[in-house]
Amino acid sequence: MKPENMHNEGVATFGGSTQIKQSAVGQGAAVEIKPATPTADHRESTPRCDVGIITILAVEAQAVRLALGLHPQRAKSLNFDIGQVELEGGRPARLVATRALSQGQRSTVIAFDHLRRHYDPSTVVLVGIAGGIRPKTGLGDVLLATRVVYYDLRKQLPQQTQHRGEEREAPAAVGHAVNAFFTHHGEPACFTITDPGGTQRTPRVFSGLIGSGDAVIADHDSEIISYLSRFNDKILAVDMEAGGLSQACHEQSAISDRLQGWLVIRGISDDASPNKNDDHQPVAAWHAAMTLRQLLPYLVTHEDA
Repeated sequence: MKPENMHNEGVATFGGSTQIKQSAVGQGAAVEIKPATPTADHRESTPRCDVGIITILAVEAQAVRLALGLHPQRAKSLNFDIGQVELEGGRPARLVATRALSQGQRSTVIAFDHLRRHYDPSTVVLVGIAGGIRPKTGLGDVLLATRVVYYDLRKQLPQQTQHRGEEREAPAAVGHAVNAFFTHHGEPACFTITDPGGTQRTPRVFSGLIGSGDAVIADHDSEIISYLSRFNDKILAVDMEAGGLSQACHEQSAISDRLQGWLVIRGISDDASPNKNDDHQPVAAWHAAMTLRQLLPYLVTHEDA
């Protein structure tokens, strides 16, 4: 029989030899190739941290590095600060920090992804400065927020802007840790902080909400502050990154085997008025970093360590 007259539903060879790999032969044959399962050695070689920290400004990154005793480390082309803090009982809290490329929600989301891919922290904390919008908070005070109101969702009407705020809350485990902190220290919490120059201060640490959007606010009469006041009178400060972090953690939980913990710690560096400047940023950033240091025993559990 000539080859051109053959009916072939598999493989035919006319002379020589044939090697077949990763194939199936026959009518309706199928091949299922499963991805290789990482070995135990591969999983163990991936570092895992208890707390990841995101900062935005240099003054914030410097305060975190100094307050927590971190040291620089590069992972591929990225810069991190890593280290650990010994907690009560001798158990360590493993920490990693990264500085976002720029201000704003988008860069914060990418910074979160870098932390997750390289160190997979149980909780991610945004640490730095914010503008206070309530008389109860003063310069150098600290806001500890487990709830974020993202205010930049809006509808532009002919005569006005209709804001559509979206509130996001941290997982309950983080809320319980924050509650335990304030149960122990009182609310507002007060403890003495010594700065690198030896100056001692006693800032107040408040629990409350933070408003977040893409605007730099320097007007107490702005429509944004008016809207936030109507939305919830416990919104104490505003920043440009907390909304991005809370959303990233919320969405990451959909493809993870756990709820992604997050938290915002902001030192008040200005009053979101035309008088705002950078003069109080170092003090506010230092107080925020030291507040995280005080919070670690409540945030890092025995299961995490």
